[in-house]
Amino acid sequence: MTPVSLLSVTAYDSEILAPALIQLLEPLGGMGAFVKPGDRVLLKPNLLTANRPGNECITRPELVAAVARQVLAAGGKPFLGDSPAFGTALGVAKANGYLPLVEELGIPVAEFRGQRYPTGNERFNHLRLSKEAMDADVVINLPKVKSHVQLNLTLGVKNLFGCVPGKMKAWWHMEAGKDAARFGEMLVQTAQTINPELTIVDGVIGHAGAGPMNGFPRSLGILGASPNVFALDEALATILQAPAEQTPTLAAQRRLGLSPQDVVFPLAQPLELQVPDWQFPPQMTPIDFGLPRVIRSTFKHLYIRHLKERLGAFSHSA
Repeated sequence: MTPVSLLSVTAYDSEILAPALIQLLEPLGGMGAFVKPGDRVLLKPNLLTANRPGNECITRPELVAAVARQVLAAGGKPFLGDSPAFGTALGVAKANGYLPLVEELGIPVAEFRGQRYPTGNERFNHLRLSKEAMDADVVINLPKVKSHVQLNLTLGVKNLFGCVPGKMKAWWHMEAGKDAARFGEMLVQTAQTINPELTIVDGVIGHAGAGPMNGFPRSLGILGASPNVFALDEALATILQAPAEQTPTLAAQRRLGLSPQDVVFPLAQPLELQVPDWQFPPQMTPIDFGLPRVIRSTFKHLYIRHLKERLGAFSHSA
C-alpha cells in the first residue's frame, strides 16, 4: 500500500507547525523511518526567485525549519540545496528569509553541480542532474503548491526539476518544449531518477493564478506527505481539481504507469480537503523557449549570480 498523509494546517507558527508535522509523518513511521543517524539529508525546497518575497512563490522557511529540526532529532545532517532560475541558492534563500534558519541550525547551503546519470528510459537515457542530490543519503522534496502558466500546476514532480543544475533547465525548455508530452515525460523521468525518500508539500498558503511567480497567495490550509512523489501529486491534483490532460506531469506519470493504484489516506481524505475554486492560469504560455530567450536567460542568470548578488553582499558588509 502507498500511504499519502494529508492534514489541515492553517498557519506557519512554530507552535502549530511543529506538532502538525509530527502528526503528518506519524502514519508514515515518523522522520526516523526515512533518516538514520549520520545520514546526509538534502532538503530541496522551491527557491524559485529572489524578486517576489512575500508573494508565496517559494517554500516557506518555517516549514523547512520544522523539517530540519526533525532531521536533526533523528540524527541526520541536513543541508539545503536548489538551482534557482536566476542567481544562487544562497542568494535566493537570503532574500526569502532563510538566513536565520540557516544560521540558527547550522545548515549548509549547496550550489548544485551537474553530472550525467543513466535513467533506463529510452527517450531520456541520460539526464544531467545535481551531483549533490544524487549523492545525498536522503532527499526530502519540499515543493510549494502553485499554479504554473506552462504546466498548469507545479507540485512534487516539477519541484525536482530544480535538481537540474544551472541554465540546463532553459536548454531543456528549448530541446523538449516543442512537445508538451515529451517535456512532461522528462520531468517525470527526472523525478523518478532522483527518487526522493520523502516529499512534504507546502500547501498552507499556495500560489494561484499566473504562477509560478506572477500570481497571488491563496490560503489552502494543507500539508501533505508521502514516500511516493507521484501519489502525493495525484492527491493534490484531486484536491485542486486539476485536469490531467491539461497538466503534462500528471498525464506523463499516468501514461508511464507511475501513478499508484493502491493509495491509502491514513489521515484526511482528498475529497475532505477539496478546493472548489482554485484559480489556474488565466492564459497558458508555450513551454518552448527559443534560442534568443535561452541566451537572454543565461546572461541574466550569470549577471545576478556573479555581479548583483556579490555587490549586494559587499554593500551589506561595508
